[in-house]
Amino acid sequence: MSNVLLIHSSVFGEKSQSLGLARDFLKRYPHLALVERALAPRTMPHLDGETFAAMGTDAGELNDRQKEAVALSDELIAELEVADTIVLAVPMYNFSIPSTLKAWIDHVARAGRTFRYTASGPEGLLKGKQVFIVTGRGGVYSGESPARGLDFQEPYLRAALGLLGLTDVTFIHVEGVAMGPDAPAAAHARARAAIDGLLPEAVAA
Repeated sequence: MSNVLLIHSSVFGEKSQSLGLARDFLKRYPHLALVERALAPRTMPHLDGETFAAMGTDAGELNDRQKEAVALSDELIAELEVADTIVLAVPMYNFSIPSTLKAWIDHVARAGRTFRYTASGPEGLLKGKQVFIVTGRGGVYSGESPARGLDFQEPYLRAALGLLGLTDVTFIHVEGVAMGPDAPAAAHARARAAIDGLLPEAVAA
């Protein structure tokens, strides 16, 4: 049983394809507690120069204004630190991720807190956690799809999360939902079959 952090970023809110399947997944995934973080422009601001500078300042040297600037980053990182399992519901927008999710990554990718620089390169500090990413995609980009070269969503998320030490990452794609009137139902059926196949293994881990 684990503490779960659910993060979602679709502009469609509860009507999101990825969020709907993520909720279905969590109904079957045993957990003790759930913290949910909905990302929207009003709640997940992009970094500015003042915040970026404060994030790189030692905690003991921060003034009151800088502490206020990094308060959101501190809160988001704390959510990650206490979570055993992280579930991200991620729509694909223009072959990549929503800008609010990119802003979240910018706030939590923080040298000295979630990763550190070493002589051999950066080392993630959030190791030992499971990550499940449910994506919603209008087209098909996985497997041997001729469009797979346009998928900048999965490779970017693997790289960004890997920087933090989050390397146990499983993707569940709800894709092809815009490819005809019957496509959404078929896409969800394939995704649910994928969940059926991985849930016993996920629970055991």
